[in-house]
Amino acid sequence: MLELKDFSLEYGENKILENINFSLEKGKVLGIVGPSGVGKTSLIKGIVGIYKGTSGKILYNGEEVYDNSKIKEKIAYVPDEHNSFYLITLREIIKFYKSIYNKFDEKKFYKINKIFKIPLNKRFLQLSKGMKMRVNLMVAFSLNAELLILDEPTSGLDPILKEKVLKMIVEEVANGDKSVIVSSHNLMELERICNDVLILNEGKIEYYNSLENIKRNVKKIQVAFDMPVYIEDLSFEGIFNINQVGRVFTIVIENNDDSFKEHINKFKPLFIEEIDLSLEEVFINRIEGKVIDEEIF
Repeated sequence: MLELKDFSLEYGENKILENINFSLEKGKVLGIVGPSGVGKTSLIKGIVGIYKGTSGKILYNGEEVYDNSKIKEKIAYVPDEHNSFYLITLREIIKFYKSIYNKFDEKKFYKINKIFKIPLNKRFLQLSKGMKMRVNLMVAFSLNAELLILDEPTSGLDPILKEKVLKMIVEEVANGDKSVIVSSHNLMELERICNDVLILNEGKIEYYNSLENIKRNVKKIQVAFDMPVYIEDLSFEGIFNINQVGRVFTIVIENNDDSFKEHINKFKPLFIEEIDLSLEEVFINRIEGKVIDEEIF
């Protein structure tokens, strides 16, 4: 199991990450999302042991990840930038990984390449961004690591290949002996594959929950009143955002339970309508406090 305990990272006087706490069990896919520049890649590089935190711990199976080669063998990482192999060919890449990773599965590599179709004699330098991503994905999946970490894994891929990569991610955790972390700006893709979602903002965890709980509890409520009601009257714990247009209020709330409904009913609403939210809408309302424009009636 992966555990982050009060993990913080600073560059000089700049706080990049502050008091990050979460855990990830095997058999699950965690999606990490957030605006650009909030520390997602730094967090990932801390998890894979590239960055040493200023304070706190990152543990895998109870052991520190940083400067621990035994633990790092259990982790596969696909970065968003793909220049690591440079002049060597795909055939040479296979040979390299076979020589240093006992669990490298050459048959699995070739099986995936039947889908990705990268010429074995092609030099890495000659490949497009999308083809470089395919090579890195093939390597990562073939390592048979317990923890697979993917930074923007569908970037540069066409829709058909994106679909296949998402299916591969789900299949990796199907047996319950592996876990996957995916950082992506494509929230529609994450919504299809993730068990848990972590929203990072300004170096801190803004929101962390299971996708199941988000779907069940986070709702958009549209309510209208015949009597004078103000935003301050409707304030309630767990509200992400309130927007008012005339007599109609749009409320995004995390816990749409009986106590919130009782609070609303005090003001004798004309109607109450409950609307499900996508992960993207939850993200926007949590980070920006914006309601997606739509016709009310």
